[in-house]
Amino acid sequence: MRSLVSWAAVFRLRQYTKASLWIAPLGGMALGVILAECAIAADGADWPPSGWRYSATTASGVLSSIVGSMVALLGFVVTIGVLVIQQATSALSPRYMRLWYRDRLQKTVLATFTGTFAFAFSLLRSIESNSVPDLGVTLAGAAVAVSLLLLLVYLNRFTHNLRPVAIADLVGRTGTSVFARGATEVRASVPDDGESVLPQGPVTFVHSTHGGAIQALDKAGLIATAVRHDCVLVVPHLIGDFVPPGAVLVEIHGGTSAPGPRRVTGLVALGTERTIEQDPAFALRVLVDIAIRALSPAVNDPTTAVQVLNHIESFLGVVGRAPVRGRYVMADDRGRPRLVLHGRDWENYLQLAVSEIRDYGATSLQVCRRLRALLDGLVDALPHERHPALRHELDLLDQSVDRSFTDPARHTSAQVADRQGIGGRIRPHGPMG
Repeated sequence: MRSLVSWAAVFRLRQYTKASLWIAPLGGMALGVILAECAIAADGADWPPSGWRYSATTASGVLSSIVGSMVALLGFVVTIGVLVIQQATSALSPRYMRLWYRDRLQKTVLATFTGTFAFAFSLLRSIESNSVPDLGVTLAGAAVAVSLLLLLVYLNRFTHNLRPVAIADLVGRTGTSVFARGATEVRASVPDDGESVLPQGPVTFVHSTHGGAIQALDKAGLIATAVRHDCVLVVPHLIGDFVPPGAVLVEIHGGTSAPGPRRVTGLVALGTERTIEQDPAFALRVLVDIAIRALSPAVNDPTTAVQVLNHIESFLGVVGRAPVRGRYVMADDRGRPRLVLHGRDWENYLQLAVSEIRDYGATSLQVCRRLRALLDGLVDALPHERHPALRHELDLLDQSVDRSFTDPARHTSAQVADRQGIGGRIRPHGPMG
């Protein structure tokens, strides 16, 4: 099966399934039909009790009402989905939609509605003047009750979770989780001795057959391929980079034989946009997007940017304590280098996190104060090797404040570190130890 379908194709299929809004409802509809057939078959003379028996007219009316109500509720949920898309793309970040499409509660609600619809509709055909599926009608009523309860939970969830700060919390936790999984693999990498890890011999280049962003790599598959051909594979791109058609996708150094290009490209998943599966920086990108969208003149909501900076600081704290490097060498079971990957170092993560927010929030007093508190807090919390990049960002923040605040009083206020932006416990600007 693996020889027929590449890892990249399976990965893309899995991504499509996670983001699809029709597969779960289709499954719910099929399950509803199956359960209706089971209810009709299980309907016996001794059950349900006499108080739960229905006439043919009553059963037809009840089931017809359920069918109509489920269709109406499906339309209502679709309408909410359209409104969510409009709000997310205008006030938050279009890239957040990749996470919203995967929400399990939303898919459960849709599957329950379609399943109840199919269940009730399937029961309708079995109603005759002398035969009524009493058990099925009772279960259909129970399914309606469950559907209404899920609808209320759905409304409550999205009413509260569509706020920018709630989305920032979700994205931040997801990114931290992805980074933690990646850090576990990084600890297993061998020391990077530069070009010495690459064997002498010919270099073969594998080119991409079509363009796309690198969404994920099958590291185990790439290492196994390198072992099989006794070579070292080098991926010259970061996960998340866009690779144009015909560009070098993988370099093959040395080896007794060259692996097939199709086999190698099948271990690198390309797609239309980045995903968060192996790219924690994409989560940071979404957080920054939400913050700078709040700082746009059309929105002018610096408090939201300050709240997002809280989650950015948490994310940077996790990254700053991990052994992030610009290049990683993955080894096989014998400790021999087999796969070289490029990664983001601490400076890359830090620049992504603060540079755009500093530029777009240069005239906001509370954004400048919160940024200074973020950088000062990381200086206090992280090891000394992380400090040079933090000091550089503090210098850039000082220059931004000097350009934006010419009034002496406001200039002095903008140089104060305040975790709430304005109104919190302040930390005066001064030299750091």
